[in-house]
Amino acid sequence: MKLITAIVRPERVQQVKEALFQAGISGVTLTRVSGHGGEQEIIEHYRGSRVVIEFREKVEFKMAVSEPFVDVAIEAIRRAAHTGEVGDGKIFVQTLDRVVRIRTGEQDDEALTPVNETKRQPVLK
Repeated sequence: MKLITAIVRPERVQQVKEALFQAGISGVTLTRVSGHGGEQEIIEHYRGSRVVIEFREKVEFKMAVSEPFVDVAIEAIRRAAHTGEVGDGKIFVQTLDRVVRIRTGEQDDEALTPVNETKRQPVLK
C-alpha cells in the first residue's frame, strides 16, 4: 500500500480528477496549498510598494492505493497535470504500514476498497 501525494497547478485539477476516476481511483483528498519550486518570483506593485510573490497557489491530491494502482495513479496524474512548463508539480510516493477503516475496522487493502463496490481493478490506458 502506498500514499501518493501530488502537487499540481490549480488549473489542472479537473483533468487530474477525471484521469484518476477513469483509472479506477475514487478515494481522493484535495487540499489547496501554497508553495515554491522552480518558478521565478513574481514582482508586482501594490499601492506604490513593490511586492514579491514567492509562493504560488497549488492543489495537493492525496490518495492511499493498493499496489496494483500505484503506477496507474502516477501515470494518470502525470499525463493530466503535464503542461510542459516549469511548475507542473511533483508526485511523491510513500509506503503505508497500515490503513484502518474507522466505520468497520477493515484493515489494509480491504480498507482501501470503495464501500459500494467489491475489489476494483486498475484501468490501464
